[in-house]
Amino acid sequence: MPHFLNTCDAGFETAFTALLGMKREDSPDVDAAVAAIIADVRARGDAAVIELTAKFDKLDLTPATLAFSPEEIATEIAKVTAEDRAALELAADRIRAYHSRQMPEDARWEDAHGASLGWRWTPVSAAGLYVPGGLASYPSSVLMNAIPAKVAGVEQLVIACPTPGGVVNPLVLLAAQLAGVDKVYRIGGAQAVAALAYGTQTIQPVDKITGPGNAFVAAAKRRVFGKVGIDMIAGPSEILVIADGDNDPDWIALDLLSQAEHDESAQAILVTPDAAFARAVTEAVEKRLETLERRAIAGASWRDFGAVIVTRDLAEAAALSNRVAPEHLELCVADPEALSTQITHAGAIFLGAWTPEAIGDYVGGPNHVLPTARSARFSSGLSVMDFVKRTTLARMTPAAIAAIGPAAERLAQSESLEAHGLSVRARLERLNRS
Repeated sequence: MPHFLNTCDAGFETAFTALLGMKREDSPDVDAAVAAIIADVRARGDAAVIELTAKFDKLDLTPATLAFSPEEIATEIAKVTAEDRAALELAADRIRAYHSRQMPEDARWEDAHGASLGWRWTPVSAAGLYVPGGLASYPSSVLMNAIPAKVAGVEQLVIACPTPGGVVNPLVLLAAQLAGVDKVYRIGGAQAVAALAYGTQTIQPVDKITGPGNAFVAAAKRRVFGKVGIDMIAGPSEILVIADGDNDPDWIALDLLSQAEHDESAQAILVTPDAAFARAVTEAVEKRLETLERRAIAGASWRDFGAVIVTRDLAEAAALSNRVAPEHLELCVADPEALSTQITHAGAIFLGAWTPEAIGDYVGGPNHVLPTARSARFSSGLSVMDFVKRTTLARMTPAAIAAIGPAAERLAQSESLEAHGLSVRARLERLNRS
């Protein structure tokens, strides 16, 4: 059974604080092992990657087979059914259309002193996308990572996707093709992150690495950050549903389970002002867990980290949600638009009972790579903005530097940076002589 809380109870604040502080990540001390793997890849390149792939993925590779060949990709893609292809193409089209609207615009203007100021946006040159393999091989994640990069204008886009035992997911390769990926490497783990960051004899280094992974991948991304950019360190999935009593309890139960089935450490929370509805949803969850294919995983998640919170009203529900800052937030209420104005911290908001979070995972359009573990308080989901950078532009005229230069000189003197001040003074003196 999940954790049951009621805001009217005397011990609610203590219990809610404990809920917020729950440690859900299974994070063994992997940093030392990851540091050794990165050092090995930096020192031996292809040889280290090949050796580690044989050790962890039971797959023997050579420098020539680190990446899938065009012929191999075509063979695997041919196995995809027409129905699966159509679904993936629909998802790709919608994701591309949504992210195309995110492209920022360059700007240039002249201020009151005649100085020309502005900025220019340019894409990173190369990006590497990590795609988990095995049971957690999701073609939707390929689309969500690769399409924003291509929309941003990234020239070189590669994927690292392990294939344990040589098992390949044809949909992943099709997704890569639809998204415009240039090369797919069949490697994974910390060794793949190191290869993407530092390069090997065969693998070219990239400028940014995105995509989810296990504890070793997360630790590797932390270690290579600075050498390359990263998107975020993703934790277990989470969903919070704010619902009133005018919902189908089974719908809400399924929405909660849609995230619980990801991982035993995932978290699903229901917040409602209706105690009877809370009980009905709980009963519906238990009934669905009797037959759900991934019931062992979902059941453990619901038992250990699930929560049902009864509030005084929807305003209080929104306030609690902001403290949780959930990855996914469903507003299944009569006026979701109005309630959404009270939400300040959430990775993604799904408005109304007809908008299940699962739509967002596949074909909604917005990105499903979202901040977890309360990081929505200060960060956003993956977007085109993760693959571009802003360069500022400034051009002074003689009149402009005459107007603002003395202030710059004064500030340089106050910071005891003589050359700074002199570089401005030299130009001011030239103006004074003319």
